[in-house]
Amino acid sequence: MAKRIPQRQCLGCREMKPKPELLRVVRSPSGEVSLDPRGKLPGRGAYICPNADCFRRAVKSRALSRALETQIPDEVMERLAAALEAENNGQGA
Repeated sequence: MAKRIPQRQCLGCREMKPKPELLRVVRSPSGEVSLDPRGKLPGRGAYICPNADCFRRAVKSRALSRALETQIPDEVMERLAAALEAENNGQGA
């Protein structure tokens, strides 16, 4: 019997995709927002496709802030965008 792969919805494009294909953004119990590349950090998580368009859409519609139930400061958003870009550059090489 094949192992069932969990599905998660991207906050940007709103498509259901297999969990391993998406990136997790997490709000830790202490309130810090960061990118969770392994998907194992404790806290409230939200999922986005690993591309800049979905990230921009999630930020513009405030879906990321709503999903994490916190207001995300601009400097944290910039740090997330830079981490997402670095993640994409690492996979493309």
